[in-house]
Amino acid sequence: MTSRQDPMDAEATGVVATWREAPAEVKAVIAGIFVNRLGGFLQVFLVLYLVQGGYDFVQAGIALGANGAGGIAGALLGGWLADRIGTRRAISGSMTLTAALTAAVLFVGSYPLLLVVVTALGAAGQVYRPASAEVVSAGIAPRRRVMVFAMYRLALNAGTTAAPLIGAVLASVSYPLLFWAEAAAALACAAIGWQALPRDTPRKTRPSGERLAPVGYLTVLRDARYLLFLLGMLAYAAIYISYVSVLPLAVRDAGLSTFVYGMLISLNGLIVIACELVVTRKVQHWPHRVAAVSGIVLVAAGVATYALPLGVAGFVVATLVWSLGETVGSPTMVAYPAQAAARSELVSRYMGASQAVFGAGTALGPAVGVALWSALNSMVWTLFGATGLLAAVAVAVGMRDDRGRRSSSSPREDLREQPERGESEQR
Repeated sequence: MTSRQDPMDAEATGVVATWREAPAEVKAVIAGIFVNRLGGFLQVFLVLYLVQGGYDFVQAGIALGANGAGGIAGALLGGWLADRIGTRRAISGSMTLTAALTAAVLFVGSYPLLLVVVTALGAAGQVYRPASAEVVSAGIAPRRRVMVFAMYRLALNAGTTAAPLIGAVLASVSYPLLFWAEAAAALACAAIGWQALPRDTPRKTRPSGERLAPVGYLTVLRDARYLLFLLGMLAYAAIYISYVSVLPLAVRDAGLSTFVYGMLISLNGLIVIACELVVTRKVQHWPHRVAAVSGIVLVAAGVATYALPLGVAGFVVATLVWSLGETVGSPTMVAYPAQAAARSELVSRYMGASQAVFGAGTALGPAVGVALWSALNSMVWTLFGATGLLAAVAVAVGMRDDRGRRSSSSPREDLREQPERGESEQR
């Protein structure tokens, strides 16, 4: 893919055309993710629930960290399970177990058992993601992949944005209602996956009858360029997540109210939800490396701008810049692992590795960011900006050139691509 596209081809990869031509299983996965994230209250309210239940803040914080650590492991496990038992079973099983464990939190009587349950819950709640990403990737033609992953992110972000508001209403009634509602949302996602996704088929042979070689995460670890891409993703995630940890401290130390911080977070959510599909309509035609690096550089520039003593205006401008960077680069970076995988049966492993690394960055970033803030104060933003530039270099070197090569296409994708070309020529 090059940055120059035929106008008719650009029309064929628009938002409406991509959604209309996406198969039912891709639409089902996107709808399921929205339902699941709409009920994703646990991480937001877990600390408050535990403190209200008699645990101290340290114990509640450790439980939340255990839940996050479980999520990292779950992303890796999800890539393995998608290969072993199939995407339909992985998605539905993950969400069913998530529902059971969410409800179980209400009945746990000891702290050690609570840590086990919330860790397992974190893992179960992330197992579905590599499998879901594989379904989306395999079900759509390569040239539409970035756009459909922008839709995937829209469902994720819209549900995540609405969930705290719904959760606050439910929590005001009762905390148990909050947990039962999240369990119900997970079960709904499981039902959507089981009903809409095609029956899983064994992966021991290719359609041609050729026996597949065993695959695993060792294959990913031997891909040196992809590891460099993952390293860049880790650093990028760590500075990106600073908006939940360091930014509120910066707003407070600038003498501004909590309302300003809330406004900045709302601004980011508004830009991503309202603008990402529009931006992706253009960016999907850029070389993947250019899109990813441009997004990371904009995020780095945005967080570095927080170091300037410009008051509320400076905070707003900085947030606009890094939010734009998120819309420019994130859909491509989420879609890229499917291209990096040398064979279609490796897609779930590459997806699982990228999601686990991003999860690790977002888990480590807040703790590291707060520690650096306490030592460097506002200079931390300059350090974050420099780290972002290093991440952009790593991603630029790690991503393969997408010109003249196909993204680990499956035989199904090859069949889908031909009629699309014919259709494009007829328009």
